[in-house]
Amino acid sequence: MEPQKKLINSVDRCVDEALCGLVRASGGLCLLKGHRVVLRSDLDSLKGKVALLSGGGSGHEPAHGGYIGAGMLSAAVAGGVFASPPPASILAAILSLHQAGASGILLIVKNYTGDRLNFGLAAEQARNQGVNVDMLIVAEDCAFDQPSKAGRRGLCGTVFIHKLAGALAEEGCSLDQIVSKMKEVLKRIGTLGVSLSPCSVPGCLPSFDLPPGAMELGLGIHGEPGIKRSKVASADEVVKTMIDHMTSPDSQSHLPLKSGDSFVLCVNNLGALSCLEMAVVTRAAITCLESRGVVVARVMSGSFMTSLEMAGVSLTLMRADPETLRLFDAKTSAPAWPNLSTARVSGRSYITEAPAMSMRPQDDKHSQGPLSPVMRKVLDRICSTLLEKQEELNSLDRAAGDGDCGNTHTQAARAFQEWLQDNVIPGCPGQLLSVLAGLVEEKMGGSSGALYSLFLTAAAGHVTEGRSSGAAWATAVHAGTQAMRRYGGADPGDRTMLDALCPAAEELMKLTTAPPAGQMDVLHAAVQKAAAGAEATRDLTARAGRASYIAAERVTLPDPGAVAVAAILKAVAETLGEQK
Repeated sequence: MEPQKKLINSVDRCVDEALCGLVRASGGLCLLKGHRVVLRSDLDSLKGKVALLSGGGSGHEPAHGGYIGAGMLSAAVAGGVFASPPPASILAAILSLHQAGASGILLIVKNYTGDRLNFGLAAEQARNQGVNVDMLIVAEDCAFDQPSKAGRRGLCGTVFIHKLAGALAEEGCSLDQIVSKMKEVLKRIGTLGVSLSPCSVPGCLPSFDLPPGAMELGLGIHGEPGIKRSKVASADEVVKTMIDHMTSPDSQSHLPLKSGDSFVLCVNNLGALSCLEMAVVTRAAITCLESRGVVVARVMSGSFMTSLEMAGVSLTLMRADPETLRLFDAKTSAPAWPNLSTARVSGRSYITEAPAMSMRPQDDKHSQGPLSPVMRKVLDRICSTLLEKQEELNSLDRAAGDGDCGNTHTQAARAFQEWLQDNVIPGCPGQLLSVLAGLVEEKMGGSSGALYSLFLTAAAGHVTEGRSSGAAWATAVHAGTQAMRRYGGADPGDRTMLDALCPAAEELMKLTTAPPAGQMDVLHAAVQKAAAGAEATRDLTARAGRASYIAAERVTLPDPGAVAVAAILKAVAETLGEQK
């Protein structure tokens, strides 16, 4: 097996380059020379306050460097990927914070043996140099029913501790006060992860093997496998399983959860879930908690403590009193902390009423007028023409498209016919055009449905019962054609329906100056222009629509959309010509 592809330059340099990328992109951060240590760039503001230092292996980004800023961490130390940072770098970070004038330094450490040893050694060395330093171990994993001597692992709940302790430090609390308050908070936090895939350290094979269709419950963030393997279920079921396990009284590491309690929820992407999946899981978690009578006070959803490219999610719950929420809501400049609302999640009305609007003009009630009979005749003729042309249009479309142009026009014609059976033709032409626009949008489908609907909608505003002269119709056709061009992106010469429509629309503009006796001549001339335009598409290369993806030399027939437009205009002209 080959190691998995990663978008890096080299296995050896990826951690240093990633830290450099983070710091270069964040004005509030800087690097400590010679160490994998990220610091606040405004260390002066720590004078007389407690400084917070965290860290651990790389591969958990944005943890921990992304949580540096006013109101959160003062610095973070990075090890190699999934490797504990060396004591010398931890000590260098502690001394930098001490020299900046911090009154005390709190080390926030996830419960892994390597981290405990290395941070512990650096803390002892710092104490020997007179630094006021203390260490808080985060161990909030809910996976194991009976944790081993090593205890529970530190997972994404660590980010909550960064936030709450950071807010207290910003307010000027002493080191002892922060430690005792955080020890109480730690009893109220629990995390559980689930994954659909393992991850792989750069240059290495995947950390464990997960067959297709399987998922792993209770895994850590270093690629170690979990406690239970099962078939992948729906998001709702997976979330319910996770929350059941986290809160099961049979487990020594469970988080007690009772109705009426208020909780903060963190839905954490372990690296490779899409934002869409994350939002589905977030909804499932909120719904599941609320079904148990829990008040969800705040939700954060995103990538907060990852495991490289693991396709999984962890849920962290923290029981929250008003003081916890106050600290949680306090402002921070840390780049990876989300911009959250301070509104309570549960109980908020989150659906707003839609505006009252006629979504379906074809359902509106209309009254007839003097123009109704002739418009019905024209529409009848258009429908019968399109039905006759079904096979011709399909065969033209097979040459350069998906062969359904006749079918889509037939769908429109049938929809018109059905509507005509049950409705009167409104006396206002614009209302009829709106009805037809609604019918093609709903029944015709495809891009041709959208184009005809655009044409009819844009044209509808230009013709009313009192404004239905030849000039008004010419303006309406022109407006419809322009809308097709603007939104469809095609122009005459691109081998589309516009090659028939544009020359006809241009010819019809002569109606604005033609005497009444000359109007039918203009209409017949427009029909000729449309037919010639459709015929000329034989020699055009398609530059828009689906036909533009077909090799040019294969298309020698006219464009079916242009042929349909020419046929519609001809049907209109013939019907009007018969009205003596």
